[in-house]
Amino acid sequence: MRLPGVPPALPALLLLLPLLAPLLGTGAPAELRVRVRLPDGQVTEESLQADSDADSISLELRKPDGTLVSFTADFKKGVKIFRALILGELEKGQSQFQALCFVTQLQHNEIIPSEAMAKLRQKNPRAVRQAEEVRGLEHLHMDVAVNFSQGALLSPHLHNVCAEAVDAIFARQEDVRFWLEQGVDSSVFEALPKASEQAELPRCGQVGDRAKPCVCRYGLSLAWYPCMLKYCHSRDRPTPYKCGIRSCQKSYSFDFYVPQRQLCLWDEDPPG
Repeated sequence: MRLPGVPPALPALLLLLPLLAPLLGTGAPAELRVRVRLPDGQVTEESLQADSDADSISLELRKPDGTLVSFTADFKKGVKIFRALILGELEKGQSQFQALCFVTQLQHNEIIPSEAMAKLRQKNPRAVRQAEEVRGLEHLHMDVAVNFSQGALLSPHLHNVCAEAVDAIFARQEDVRFWLEQGVDSSVFEALPKASEQAELPRCGQVGDRAKPCVCRYGLSLAWYPCMLKYCHSRDRPTPYKCGIRSCQKSYSFDFYVPQRQLCLWDEDPPG
């Protein structure tokens, strides 16, 4: 069934259904599950949750290799958190899984507002979604550690999201400077080797000794997320109205210090 005023070309899209909002109530986060196509062509299920009371959005998907990737946008604090739960290589002496968390500033208009996300519905749950826009790779040098015990001062979501990554939560110096200026307590952050010292360290892919420190690189991709609202025009309405979303794909590459090569076994030099 199509909503009145929604053009017929839109039924295959995820639609904003403001008429359903009163039926949903408030307080409980709204969840949407969509099938998405990954950059390598494989299909996985993605969970999107919106909590309009907390003004936050979370996204979670499992990669074909078993890695669980999540993204949390905290609009109240202007913070976004990436987390990766990477399956360990037991035969190489690793634990069952390794957790990483990367915390950066949430920029304006990166993703749709939580209240809009909470109203998203899909007409065909079996459809495989592919992003309409591929945004450029963002390379981030994470040169500061975040103190887990004080992390709630940065975002109340950090304790839950990064609970498995207590010793592997990273931020950028430029974001830390901004947060300190905003009044975040300095106890939230811990120094890592200075950027000049890290620059002298080799990439982990070039280190043979698993006990040696190095600079690790980890890449992840948000295969599909609602990045912008779409507006429609109608003769019956004097102003444009929200009628759907534009979807994006974006990849990130994080560089960070590890005290042992053993903590970065996925980072290998490219062949040739």
